[in-house]
Amino acid sequence: MRVLPLLLLGSCAALVTARAPATVALAPTDLDDAGFPDAGLAEWSALGDAGAVVSQVFDAGDDLDSELTGGDEPGEEERAGEEPGDELADQAPSDAGWQYTLELSDEALAKTWKDALPALGSISMGFVQEGRLINGVPFPQGDGWTVVSPEATYGTRETVDFVASAIRQVKAWHPDAPPLRVNQISAREGGYLRPHKTHQNGRDVDLGFYYPGGETVRVREREKVIDVALNWALVKALVMHGDVQFILVDQRVQKVLFEHAKKAGEDPVWLDSLFHAGRGSMLQHARRHRDHFHVRYFNARAQELGVRVAPLLAERPEENIAMHRVKKGDTLGGIASRYGSSVSSIRKASGLSNNLLRIGRVLKVPLRKPCTTCPVPPLTIVPPRRLPPVPETAAIVTAPVSDAGVPDGAADAGIDATGAEVTASPSASR
Repeated sequence: MRVLPLLLLGSCAALVTARAPATVALAPTDLDDAGFPDAGLAEWSALGDAGAVVSQVFDAGDDLDSELTGGDEPGEEERAGEEPGDELADQAPSDAGWQYTLELSDEALAKTWKDALPALGSISMGFVQEGRLINGVPFPQGDGWTVVSPEATYGTRETVDFVASAIRQVKAWHPDAPPLRVNQISAREGGYLRPHKTHQNGRDVDLGFYYPGGETVRVREREKVIDVALNWALVKALVMHGDVQFILVDQRVQKVLFEHAKKAGEDPVWLDSLFHAGRGSMLQHARRHRDHFHVRYFNARAQELGVRVAPLLAERPEENIAMHRVKKGDTLGGIASRYGSSVSSIRKASGLSNNLLRIGRVLKVPLRKPCTTCPVPPLTIVPPRRLPPVPETAAIVTAPVSDAGVPDGAADAGIDATGAEVTASPSASR
């Protein structure tokens, strides 16, 4: 059984012990109501000193017309399918306890946290829309991809390995595939990454499309100009080689991918589970995702560590930080008072040049003592990967991972970064 934290919005839990929180089973993600305001105009209200606040209503998807950050052509007006945050599954809790960090007792974890933090590896803190990243890993350069924004392409070790493994699988199936654009994941320490509402704790990845000839074609109707076969191979590889929570992409792109896969002879039941399972579909429609894939991963170890170290944050003052999403009526002074912090420290940690705030922005709030009211993610049961019903993938095995994100000797052995066999037959991707 695979267990790790799934996240909730707007809930608080006391951080008083290192005991494993309740575990909840995975529920489908509701993309129609992600907890963000609808699109609209911004209203600025400048108050004096630490009282400045911005009231802004914005689209829940990415909001720049650029494949660098994710976006779409101007005028895109879908009503549903907004980029979701983490949501609490509506399931009965169970008592599964820790699953992926069992080698660390509470005492060993506390000592390592205090004395040898890098030894813990990547830690995904909080929520995708209100979180941060500890010991993030930069996405490496590689023959099969291009890192577009190195400063915004940090992820957990798990996320980086999952993505690299999928791209290597595409190259194994299609040796002539051009490099794929790896756009943004998270900032080095996570937190707010403009213009995203999510991408805050190393689990969200924006990937460009494959195009004939390798050059991005910047037109509105991307589904008419992409290399459909290669993009279907990418979707298939992502599902096979990583713990994907969902893939966000425009429904018009989904349609051409589905039709291609169907004609190629993919199993129809499996395809329906990816495309036509309603809220349980692996691929979900999202506005402003007509020019890229947005992949969100479960990170078993990194998320579980995030829950376990939450009560230990005060042991490392530089990591004792709360994440606060700005709401209407918030002021820096009020936020500082609520958390026992100061306006100057919040501005410095959050990179603010003045006291103006924007609704939806997430601030880093340095704390002076343990936070007993900060929201803590629960644990959740993660479903098995949705593998195609053909014997083309070897069982996942544990393999040591080098600093470059590839297991030692993997390049010669045909093993990906998760330890799964990379199949070389182009027919495997149809």
